[in-house]
Amino acid sequence: MAAAPAPPAARAARVGLLYDERMCAHATPDGEEHPENPERLRAIWRKLNAEGVASRCVVLKAKETEDKYIASVHSNNHIKLMKEISSKKYDSSRNKIARKYNSIYFNKGSSESAVLAAGSVIEVAEKVAAGELRSAIALVRPPGHHAEHDEAMGFCLFNNVAVAANYLLNDRPDLGIKKILIVDWDVHHGNGTQKMFYNDPRVLFFSVHRFDYGSFYPSEGDGSHCFIGEEAGKGYNINVPWEHGKCGDADYIAAWDHVLLPVTEAFDPDIILVSAGFDAVLAAAAAAASNATRTAAAALGDPLGGCCITPNGYALLLTKLLGFAKGRIVMALEGGYNLRSIANSVFACAKVLLGDKFTFSSPEMQPFESTWRVIQAVRDELKTYWPVLSSKLPENLSLRIKPSPSELYASSDSEPDGEDVDELSGALSSVNVIQFADDAISEHLSKMKLDEENLAVKTASSCSTAEHHPTDSVEVDIDGSVVLSKRISDLSLAWRSDLSRTHVWYASFGSNMWKPRFLCYIQGGKAEGMSIPCCGSRDTSSPRGTMWKTVPHRLLFGRSSTPCWGTGGVAFLNPEINYNEKSYVCMYKITLEQFNDILFQENRLVLEDGKNGNVVYPDSPLIGSSEVEFMSTNKAIHLEPIKDSWYSNVLYLGDEDELPILTMTCPSSDIERYKSGELPLAPPSKTYAATLIKGLVEGKQLDADGAASYINAAAARGL
Repeated sequence: MAAAPAPPAARAARVGLLYDERMCAHATPDGEEHPENPERLRAIWRKLNAEGVASRCVVLKAKETEDKYIASVHSNNHIKLMKEISSKKYDSSRNKIARKYNSIYFNKGSSESAVLAAGSVIEVAEKVAAGELRSAIALVRPPGHHAEHDEAMGFCLFNNVAVAANYLLNDRPDLGIKKILIVDWDVHHGNGTQKMFYNDPRVLFFSVHRFDYGSFYPSEGDGSHCFIGEEAGKGYNINVPWEHGKCGDADYIAAWDHVLLPVTEAFDPDIILVSAGFDAVLAAAAAAASNATRTAAAALGDPLGGCCITPNGYALLLTKLLGFAKGRIVMALEGGYNLRSIANSVFACAKVLLGDKFTFSSPEMQPFESTWRVIQAVRDELKTYWPVLSSKLPENLSLRIKPSPSELYASSDSEPDGEDVDELSGALSSVNVIQFADDAISEHLSKMKLDEENLAVKTASSCSTAEHHPTDSVEVDIDGSVVLSKRISDLSLAWRSDLSRTHVWYASFGSNMWKPRFLCYIQGGKAEGMSIPCCGSRDTSSPRGTMWKTVPHRLLFGRSSTPCWGTGGVAFLNPEINYNEKSYVCMYKITLEQFNDILFQENRLVLEDGKNGNVVYPDSPLIGSSEVEFMSTNKAIHLEPIKDSWYSNVLYLGDEDELPILTMTCPSSDIERYKSGELPLAPPSKTYAATLIKGLVEGKQLDADGAASYINAAAARGL
């Protein structure tokens, strides 16, 4: 769909610009380096002043908000803690409390900054809704879109945009705002905002973000395109989840033209709120700075994003929205951690709102093939609710192939975008800019997938028992472990034939205890209660035997949602043996080939080929005979190539009829993260729990009441 026609620019478009130095009081407690720091706001403000933009806007100061408005989306306990955390009462415990959260810090200025940020977005949204301003930009921090009902996370304390949306809908009916579009273009999924409006048809929430099959922050399944809302809000939650980094202007424009714009036209919002994170921006700052500044800028730009939108790309995305809601748009700052890039991006967007003309040009105007596949999946999921998405996408397009792992991990060496950087170079040299080590960047950037050119299996067993071929490379890692790297192009699919002749017992402790659900992993399809189907195994033969036993491992329910089961935790076994614990497992006698296919599906490594609809499996097994032999002695193996996936730890639970009993669960490091609160423990959804109950009852292990009690007890106990 073409961009909606923008209204002619007013002679003096009244654009609000809110900035307040008081929101820079929120900083790390002891001056430690951190990407979300006060210089982010100051760099933008300097740029807008230097370019004469600030003087053309209606400049506003921040305004605190009342607790009752924040309480529309946050719990009273959360509000009380956030407002008191900066007081003397918490001087001795403030840092300890911060460590309980995921990616949060507090200092003596945090409380005031958080209340000002929430109040500021209300302030500008109210003025735009009332017609006092045509549009507005709120330069606020801390950001907000990760903050959930009862939890601060991801640098966010209060959900600023959600607070403002609720205020317009519920507290100011006189303004006539009945439908709101929230566009979240921050590179990270807006998990908090999504949950706050998940069943509300008055809010159309659109988030385009890096997902990387659930491994990119915030690393939850609810960023999937399958999460479309619940009850009356079904169809009003839209996720466009990129499969990898390096997505740029062409990819985002395609998402706008083929998903967001046609749905927005049908929805017809009264106002648009943009969660404007600029951490998907192309990192161009390094090219024009001095060597010292270049190092800092390259390390920071953008270390948490890894995508490639240009400032003019953001400007074009914003331009395409101007034709809706009578041009009433409010931008609230979210992420973005390269000082020069974030300043240039906000500057480009401000010029759009002021009515300035610009020429859009991009060096690479072809979207990735994966982008087309994601867009098609999103349209298929939503076309029942938005018939405008039922039409066919254009065909025979020139598409880029998925970037290689080296591209994904490489720092940007892009040329500067032509803007003067003197003032920002000074800012970079005057502030302690964090320089991320390679492994820290790797934690945030795209994880290497099994179907890439190289596969590194980091296990002692692989190297001690596998036959080395001339094309293999063997290295000793810095921790002393041996790494065998094989080129996948040199590995044939002969492994399937080999492993199809080896049998193991697969022990299930979760939904696969119910055989109809387990068979979905073997034969494909979906069982009762599942939202999305499984691809199945290459070998669709039924298990050769089934039996039950108990194992000395603790059952727990972790994470907060999945595409298949919706909101709620899913089952894991604590890898540590504890003979005071007893968990039920249903064991299926299957081939080692089938076990690998289940492992691929559990960790979302099976893809659909967007060109012909075929299912694409990884070309190499995760568990072979040598790994099984290794586990028989060492009891477990953590799969390094998928180390950040949910079920990357394979446990050896003993033998039955001289065959190994294997299961898959989370790594021990995740157990520590559950204990610290970094990862959420959550009770299972009703449909997921019902599936476990059916498995236990039909397997004649417990009656229905006993099975429910078993699951409830596991969900209620802390670690």
